[in-house]
Amino acid sequence: MAQVSMTVRLDSQLKQNFDALCSRMGLSANAAMNIFANAVVRTRSIPFMINLNEPQAENPALKRFQEFRASVAADDSRPDMTLDEINEEIRLAREEKAAREKTGV
Repeated sequence: MAQVSMTVRLDSQLKQNFDALCSRMGLSANAAMNIFANAVVRTRSIPFMINLNEPQAENPALKRFQEFRASVAADDSRPDMTLDEINEEIRLAREEKAAREKTGV
């Protein structure tokens, strides 16, 4: 899949705030935009909210994401994956889950 660039115009203060929040979540602004765009296309909606205003204990999605990023960062044996490879892993995990649910295991 060919990659293309996209320009997004933001107010300078908004851009600064966005970069800072993405950094706190362990993301680049580019990665956050890619995650967002993929989720919007996949769900045909604005599908999620990760909110730094909630305590982490009340925001399980953010907590799981941060734990996953920490485990990946600590595991040097894991190769970098492309977005297509990540999506394939997700697809396979969903198939396995559906098969388990179907068999009652």
